[in-house]
Amino acid sequence: MDIITTHIGADFDSLAAMVAAKRLYPNAELVFPGSQEKSVRDYLAQEFRNIYEFKKIKHIDLARVQRLIVVDTRQAERIGGLADCLRNPHLSVHLYDHHPNGPGDLHGDLEEVRPLGSTTTLLAQIFQQRGIVPSPDEATLMALGIYEDTGSFLHSSTCPEDLIAAAWLLTQGANLDVVTQFVSRELSAEQISLIGQLRQESHAYMIRGVPVVIAKLTVTDYIDDFAVIVQRLMVMENIDVLFALASMGERTYLIARSRIPEVNVGAVAREFGGGGHASAASATVRDLTIAEAEEQLVGLIHRHIRPKAIAGELMSAPVITATPNVTIDQANRLMTRYNVTVLPVVRENGADNGPRPTGLLGMISRMVAEKAIFHQLGGLPVADYMTTEIATIEENGTLSDIQKLIVENRQRLIPVVRGEEIVGVITRTDLLGLLVNDPGNLSSDLLRGDERPSVERTRNLGGVMAQVLPREIIVLLREIGEAAAHLDCNAYVAGGFVRDLLLHVKNTDIDIVVEGDGIRFAKFLAQQRRGVVHPHEKFGTATVIFPDQTRVDVATARLEYYAHPAAMPTVELSSIKLDLYRRDFTINAMAVHLNPERFGALVDYFNCQNDLKERRIQVLHNLSFVEDPTRIFRAIRFEGRLDFTITRHTEKLIKNTVQMNLFDRFDGPRFFHELKLILSEDDPSPALKRMGYFKLFPFLWPDLRPNLKIDRRFIHGLVQAHQAISWFKLLYLPDKVETWMVYLLAIMSRSRTKELINFCHRFDIPPKQRKKLILQKTDAEKIAQEMQKRPFLKPSETYWLLGELEVEGLLHLMTIARKRHIQQAVSLFVTTLRKATPLVGGDELKAMGYTPGPQFRAIRNHLIEMQLDGEITNHEQALAFIRSAHPPLPRSS
Repeated sequence: MDIITTHIGADFDSLAAMVAAKRLYPNAELVFPGSQEKSVRDYLAQEFRNIYEFKKIKHIDLARVQRLIVVDTRQAERIGGLADCLRNPHLSVHLYDHHPNGPGDLHGDLEEVRPLGSTTTLLAQIFQQRGIVPSPDEATLMALGIYEDTGSFLHSSTCPEDLIAAAWLLTQGANLDVVTQFVSRELSAEQISLIGQLRQESHAYMIRGVPVVIAKLTVTDYIDDFAVIVQRLMVMENIDVLFALASMGERTYLIARSRIPEVNVGAVAREFGGGGHASAASATVRDLTIAEAEEQLVGLIHRHIRPKAIAGELMSAPVITATPNVTIDQANRLMTRYNVTVLPVVRENGADNGPRPTGLLGMISRMVAEKAIFHQLGGLPVADYMTTEIATIEENGTLSDIQKLIVENRQRLIPVVRGEEIVGVITRTDLLGLLVNDPGNLSSDLLRGDERPSVERTRNLGGVMAQVLPREIIVLLREIGEAAAHLDCNAYVAGGFVRDLLLHVKNTDIDIVVEGDGIRFAKFLAQQRRGVVHPHEKFGTATVIFPDQTRVDVATARLEYYAHPAAMPTVELSSIKLDLYRRDFTINAMAVHLNPERFGALVDYFNCQNDLKERRIQVLHNLSFVEDPTRIFRAIRFEGRLDFTITRHTEKLIKNTVQMNLFDRFDGPRFFHELKLILSEDDPSPALKRMGYFKLFPFLWPDLRPNLKIDRRFIHGLVQAHQAISWFKLLYLPDKVETWMVYLLAIMSRSRTKELINFCHRFDIPPKQRKKLILQKTDAEKIAQEMQKRPFLKPSETYWLLGELEVEGLLHLMTIARKRHIQQAVSLFVTTLRKATPLVGGDELKAMGYTPGPQFRAIRNHLIEMQLDGEITNHEQALAFIRSAHPPLPRSS
């Protein structure tokens, strides 16, 4: 494992250097050794989400670290607990730093130490030397690191190279607006004095429930950078809203700043003839003294301020609720009667004035209820299919809190609680009504500036695509977008491709979704690039294979519905939003625009990035597993492969589906396909343990119910299979091995052949694979019994004993072998014996007077035996042996 780290209390230079080093070491993990400066934490929260994943020390197995990359320090005590890695044997240390040499400096296998104003400058130089192009986000962060560490190029440590690096980063798309937002400049003595005067002349007002500070300053001369002084006072005093009036000579100036949505300083400044944004504005106040300006300012703030809308005022009450034992049919009728779309599920607590809803357990929506009724599940209790991971808010919650919960948690309804009691609910309709009546209520989380949409909804992944994808794939995606534009339709790349793109994992399985006729689009694309099309009319899909064997799967944006639980889906044309909603999990429900005018724009209707960031597997709707139980296996596979966690609510839905025993209605090949994918993972043990946890084994192997359980013997068999497969792969032989067969044979090693045959029939395994599985099991286990009795086999005996086994059978034999000599015999056979050929070939035998036939084969086999056992070592001995042991038969006249 490779680790990139920096010093405790990371600043922007160390953060930027870590991210830049990630481009040099793409497989390394980014790990902070401890805390970061507040400005860095704010930046990570606002500007750099989901681009890189930063891990904590507690998530790292320090003993596995093989290479430690340290930036912006060379002091071991400054990297916190990661210093423990320095004791690892054979650890390679790479150092990137700009600080002068000091006592106790670390020394590494690679040291890039240059006397520059920042470590980021050093990394920028390396980028230019190697032709590495940073994305605009990376360029911005690197510029921020340089500006901060050089004091905006005013520190005495600044070098010409720092300015050159910053200039280059500007050409790569660095955004100075972001840099300005986060870089703080050193103040002069005069400026510090002015801040002191402003503080003394500051007065706090409580205007309609919102604290506002108005500060005044009178000086004879004009003050440069007055806005900087105001901003610094705001930060120092932690002021949310600040209006600063300064009388400079004959003029009065207003500088205003706001960090909360309740006060739009731009609107106030415009009343004075100035302008700006909701969070920052200015004006020149004409024809008023500073005292008159203050009086008018207070009146304008009263007029423009928006008091905090608290949850208690916005909520609806009383609350319509249900208890967990209410059936889905009853809950649906209740929602119809009261015209609500979501029903909180609570424990009922009796009281003198009637029952009150207490102890929120979950919520069920009308959509889930109606779908459950369609699948004839209306008689089940709501507890089985209610959503249990619910965000709540207290009565004093702010409008910003409400917006954040509804947007980020994708909740239609937010319960308002007082302790455990639910006192009201706030719906999306309540919130939208408030926002439509007064759009100014939109919080800074949703609108940046005055009206600009948030970054999350307009994110472009073009830079990430350039980093992660090969150039030829990007070219292909652009050509797909151009083809869509030519046909006047929209094309997107979707699903796992986008998930892995955001995780910075290379994935060339391209799934294209077209809002239009997908098959027509596939034919046009194939014609443009001389490919071959394989259409599937029933599902509106097609596969395009290009001359270089690149494959692209094309689908019409579609809506699927299921006629009954576990049925194959029925497909109808749809939009990209509904197409994504039908997906299995949130992490797979994102897409990227490919049309030229919006190439690279991320489509995320369901805030799926948040689940990706939190590393969790979550379904999009509560009946997902009922409609398609194979998704259970997919959830388990993704959890193991991605090192994610299935959410508690999704776990509950899996358990409900297993209890319903829907697997009896299954489509065998689809389940087997998912099982095969699990067993094809590098290590399927974690997934198999989870399958045992969810009690899936009785469905997969009903015949083995008494014998098959996750015990030490079961785990040992999987470990042995894993070791055998790993050993074989390290030989780098041309033979291909179907690893899923090896693991399946290991699982069924304690069963009879009859159970394996039943398994193959149950899942409709193709005849060729069925025959291979049965033969390899029976032959390998017979051979194991034979070799158990014969610990000292000649090489020739091993050759004939193992000769009929295929690679999977050989690895199964290694897995079940109880004696080391059996494993050694298999190893000898695979690496040496099976390659044996007779020293005398067929043509030479013919020349010696032998006729092809039974004697011919007997000679060759006898000769191989003698060679393997070391009794014949050269060509002359082989010829002499043949003449002696196998004289030619007389030719018939």
